Amino acid sequence: MRHKPLREQVIVVTGASSGIGLATARMAAENGARVVLAARSGDVLARLAEEFGARAVAVTADVGDRAQVEAIADRAVATFGGFDTWVNVAGLTVYGPLREITQDDHERLIRTNFWGTVNGSLVAAEHLRRRGGALINVGSIASDLAFPFQGLYAASKHAVKGFTDTLRMELIAEGAPVSVTLVKPASVDTPLPNRARNYMDRQPTLPPPIYPPEEVANAILHAAVHPQRDIFVGGGGKLFVMGKEFAPGAYDELAPAIIALQKRAEPPRDPAGALHAPARAGEERGDPPTYVMRTSAYTRASLHPLASAGVAAGLAATAALLLGGLAGGRRRL
Repeated sequence: MRHKPLREQVIVVTGASSGIGLATARMAAENGARVVLAARSGDVLARLAEEFGARAVAVTADVGDRAQVEAIADRAVATFGGFDTWVNVAGLTVYGPLREITQDDHERLIRTNFWGTVNGSLVAAEHLRRRGGALINVGSIASDLAFPFQGLYAASKHAVKGFTDTLRMELIAEGAPVSVTLVKPASVDTPLPNRARNYMDRQPTLPPPIYPPEEVANAILHAAVHPQRDIFVGGGGKLFVMGKEFAPGAYDELAPAIIALQKRAEPPRDPAGALHAPARAGEERGDPPTYVMRTSAYTRASLHPLASAGVAAGLAATAALLLGGLAGGRRRL
């Protein structure tokens, strides 16, 4: 399946007020697409719509509410006559031990990350069944890995993967002209940690390696024209997923290190974050204390199938050596 060039598309982006969503919307507009910007932060969206000009429209919406998601689609139809690609990006996280997180915080995270994706996907699919186009959901390497102290985030991204795979199969069974892609980024330099609900005694951060949000945006917009089933963004993330599959017990033993890598050496800045109300929106990038990769050679290769087989084989061998050695060392203890 192949879709229209970007310059001929109307693209809906949820979570468009910051991070990956903002980078994707901006890149799409720069490539000539018309863009429907959706997020809770109406003031930020208004500024972005002014920046993008007549090729953009802003819709203030909480994706956890199905009626508000339907309003996004209605606005796209009213303004541009419909849409060709729908990208579900909106997402938040909570840092802390599962036992300490309140039920309200658990439920709010699932409502945004999982139900927001379900609502967006089902609303988009109804429209795209008639018109044809692309549905792109942003999962995470946490769709395949667990992360202690981000347990509900990992659970939500596991659920996004299961839902996305099932919806894809049902659309194939119908013969619907809709491609479904799951994009799974590794750590990305966005404001996500600074907007997180935080139960830890330190300011949260992301474990390295960290990749730029533009790398994810490029993968998303590639899939809008040249559909792929799954796209990992960041060879480091792909390596960890493959290593975990090879030696899951060894990966479990990394829990203390993973927890430590998610803590900065400073006290919390804003423990409430943006979980229950919009906050700290308007920026593509965060302020990680470690180096941010310029690109991902693995991801760029994976967007071209002939090149990706060799890269995957090399990663598989590296993952086997890395976690296989760790597992063997643990057995010798």
